[in-house]
Amino acid sequence: MGASMISQMKSLEDENRRLKRMFADLSMQADLLKEALGKK
Repeated sequence: MGASMISQMKSLEDENRRLKRMFADLSMQADLLKEALGKK
């Protein structure tokens, strides 16, 4: 595996981690909103 391919793979892994974190945050916000709206 070439150095550029390894670098690209690490970049994709970082992006994947960032997107997973973003999804978790948005999912939590959606749950909180549903809970808040449900109590009214």
